[in-house]
Amino acid sequence: MAVFTPLTESQVEAFLSRFDAGSLVSLEGVPAGTENSTFFVTTDQRELVLTLFEQGEHEELPFFVELLDYLDEHRLPVPGPLHDREGVALHSLAGKPALLFPRLPGKHPLEPNLAQCHELGSVLGRLHAISQHFTGHRPNPRDLHWLVALHHKVHGYLSAADQTLMKDEVETYEDVFSSVTELPQGALHGDLFRDNTLFDGDRLGGIIDFYNGCTGDLLFDLAIVINDWACDADGSLNAERHDAILAAYQAHRPLTAAERDVWPMMLRMTALRYWLSRLLVVYVDPPAHDLTPHDPERFRTILKARIEQPALPLPEASR
Repeated sequence: MAVFTPLTESQVEAFLSRFDAGSLVSLEGVPAGTENSTFFVTTDQRELVLTLFEQGEHEELPFFVELLDYLDEHRLPVPGPLHDREGVALHSLAGKPALLFPRLPGKHPLEPNLAQCHELGSVLGRLHAISQHFTGHRPNPRDLHWLVALHHKVHGYLSAADQTLMKDEVETYEDVFSSVTELPQGALHGDLFRDNTLFDGDRLGGIIDFYNGCTGDLLFDLAIVINDWACDADGSLNAERHDAILAAYQAHRPLTAAERDVWPMMLRMTALRYWLSRLLVVYVDPPAHDLTPHDPERFRTILKARIEQPALPLPEASR
């Protein structure tokens, strides 16, 4: 969330007039973020979030609207977009695609406790169980095919050892996943880090920023979560947080035998996914705006830890 395209109160008032959301009381730009312009909008009826989409493939926005509508209809804690009186959610404002959302309660957990990890695991398990029936389709833009195609672009910026590490990892993934029967598929969040959640105490108030959402291996989404939520500063996995998330998750969607077999490799692959994407932003494709990119070294550390340390035992499903 950030502000790259400023808006006037009169522009927002005109925008709100299409919706049954009340009259504008206050407008506040949100300074944090990396991709889109975001505003907190207060009306005489409710608190809202207005997002202008600055980057990305705008033709893919209907997929995100459909996914959020679907999850909201199934009572998941996501910001279902507001639709105007004609039933339309996606509009244009200041020449940019725009969506209006309810403002969800809570704040990002910097150091999630076990209750918060359990809550996150439970909600993600419900989300994945439900998302298997979502009929929309958007291929995962950061899956193994992407790694194979793009990893060579950063080799010139790496040490010889890191070049070899990245090349060997990609070849290992190709070998392992080529022999795996199809893993359970569904809609993914695609970027479920701590700062994409809002907690009100130990209650998950909302999962936000679905703009990496896609369809693909559900296990990919779960591995992203574990590598962030259950990871200590040295890259190692915290057993208590790991087990809290996975046990709560499996109460809603038990992992299959095939998923359990490839779990250690999926943790490695998603760690490399973020190491590579951050390297690309730093060296190859910097952001359009003057922002500080995330440090790639964090996920190199996590990848090395996943290679060097045995994976923690997976909790058994409780149902």
